[in-house]
Amino acid sequence: TPAELKQELALALYGQRRLSGGKARELAGMSLLEFRRLAAARHIPPHFEESDLEEDLATIDALTQP
Repeated sequence: TPAELKQELALALYGQRRLSGGKARELAGMSLLEFRRLAAARHIPPHFEESDLEEDLATIDALTQP
C-alpha cells in the first residue's frame, strides 16, 4: 500500500542516515515512538541528530508545564 511504501522508504533512508528520526517518522506518518519501535524491530540502530534532541526537549517541556 502507499502507506507501507512510505514506511519502507522512511526506514531505508533513516538506516542510511539520510533522514533524521523526526523527518523519517513524518515521512512514515507515524509517531516518533511508533517509528523507533518499527526501526528496532527491523534491527536498525537509533541515531540522534540535533533536531531529535530539540524535539525531545520540546516534548519534555510540554509534559512538565502545569
